[in-house]
Amino acid sequence: MEQFNPGLRNLINLGKNYEKAVNAMVVAGRSYYDSLAKIGDISADSPVSKELETRLCFPTGQVLVEISRTHKKLNDSLEESFKKFHKEIISELEKKTDLDVKYMTATLKRYQTEHRSKLDSLEKSQAELKKIRRKSQGARNVMKYEHKEMEYLETVSSRQTDIQRFIAEGCREALLEEKRRFCFLVDKHCSFTQHMHFYHAQVSGRHCAEFLNAKLPGWQEICSDATKVPEKVKMMIEEIRTPGSTPISGTPQPSPMIERNTMIGNNFYAHNENASKVPPAPVGRAYTSPLVDMFNNPAMGPKVSPERPTNPAENSDDASLSRSTSVATGLNIMKRQKVKTIFPHTAGNNKTLLSFAQGDTIILLVSEEKDGWLYGEHESTKV
Repeated sequence: MEQFNPGLRNLINLGKNYEKAVNAMVVAGRSYYDSLAKIGDISADSPVSKELETRLCFPTGQVLVEISRTHKKLNDSLEESFKKFHKEIISELEKKTDLDVKYMTATLKRYQTEHRSKLDSLEKSQAELKKIRRKSQGARNVMKYEHKEMEYLETVSSRQTDIQRFIAEGCREALLEEKRRFCFLVDKHCSFTQHMHFYHAQVSGRHCAEFLNAKLPGWQEICSDATKVPEKVKMMIEEIRTPGSTPISGTPQPSPMIERNTMIGNNFYAHNENASKVPPAPVGRAYTSPLVDMFNNPAMGPKVSPERPTNPAENSDDASLSRSTSVATGLNIMKRQKVKTIFPHTAGNNKTLLSFAQGDTIILLVSEEKDGWLYGEHESTKV
């Protein structure tokens, strides 16, 4: 969704430019046809026009006035239609974007808090299980510790299943939220298209009206039900529900403004190499949840983070060590994000701006935009 809201802002700006262009065309057209009508009035007083009026009962000046009147009416109809464009699309998108930023921030924070709470409970149970096993080694009353060990095994297994279910439901909700936003955009444009269909049916003739009438039902059908989950997504959710099939630990972090290439596919999950294992209890590996990855997928360029081979020595029995390593790794990544430029820019005499060519790599000094600006240095020139 980090790519969607900036895309909406850009769409709003382009829509306003579109409005200005149409309004300028309408004003220019009105001036043109007013001038045409004046020429018609002049022509009505000419001898030739009076002669034609005598023979044909319809002067040439009057013809020009009628042409002017007809085209001005069409011009005014177009102007009225584009008032709908501003009201139903531009205004609604501006309102939606402002509200959505607050909503998405609150939703991510709530998900992070709940995910961290469930993960802490799991890690606490795993630590207690390790203590029981240490005490049972060489103890006289082995049966007593075996009973406690079985209880903690059940607790660990139950909490792992609970986290898997939480991740699956969170992923489903995130996908539906994304679909609702795209459907909102489709719905607003379908509404405007219906209005333009009426305009073309009255103004542009039967051919244009039939063309829009043939296209409109298909567009509306695509998002007729914004709550319906596609079959491929259902299959993916079922895979997530299976314990052990999906990474579960690691605190979710909001991603920088980097282009997201794929929402559903082989790159949908980013697995963390650290793991915390409790033999021979069910294994609780330290990974990053898929919903977190949904917020962290690239949006303007690929993340530059070289892969590091897994060291078996890192799989320590100390769960807190694994957790610290995971958090530290996340912080290092956030400090040195890199993005690729999609268009060239020349700073000129402004020393606070950065010059770059298309495809250059910029190292972000601040991972998130501030007041609409990103701060960084050029990878090649170190400016």
